[in-house]
Amino acid sequence: MFAVVRTGGKQYRVAAGDKIAVEKLAGEAGETIVLDDVLLAGEGDTIADASKVTVSAEVIAQAKSEKVVVFKKRRRHNYRRKAGHRQQMTLLRITDIGEGKKPAAKKAAPAKKAEAPAEEKKAPAKKAAAPKKEAAEKKAPAKKPAAKKAPAKKAATKAADKK
Repeated sequence: MFAVVRTGGKQYRVAAGDKIAVEKLAGEAGETIVLDDVLLAGEGDTIADASKVTVSAEVIAQAKSEKVVVFKKRRRHNYRRKAGHRQQMTLLRITDIGEGKKPAAKKAAPAKKAEAPAEEKKAPAKKAAAPKKEAAEKKAPAKKPAAKKAPAKKAATKAADKK
């Protein structure tokens, strides 16, 4: 059986036992991950319902891909810049392609977490109310706007410079 999966903005045609290098995914070597985004699945000439197909893979290693050399040049300007880049990637071994339910997202119990912050919010609110009253009593008098200066007499200075 084969499947076409999308990960890291690229599409890969995979079968059980294939090894592929994809954009970096979370996970350590030896972990099993599920590739959710199955676009197409089938066996031979028949095509299966892609929404029911799951693709599981084992992480072989986290590595870097080949070096890409970036060279910039502007003719007749003595401008040359050379830089390199190695993209992070994950090596995967496809272990199983089969029909089955996709794993549901786990839900945490938010009831305990919701009660604790509510109590914390009440206590600081009482403390914050007292300083506001004190700040209102200590209010400083308003400052008066600064007086405008008279414009300098440029004509008189120019006449003095000519003499």
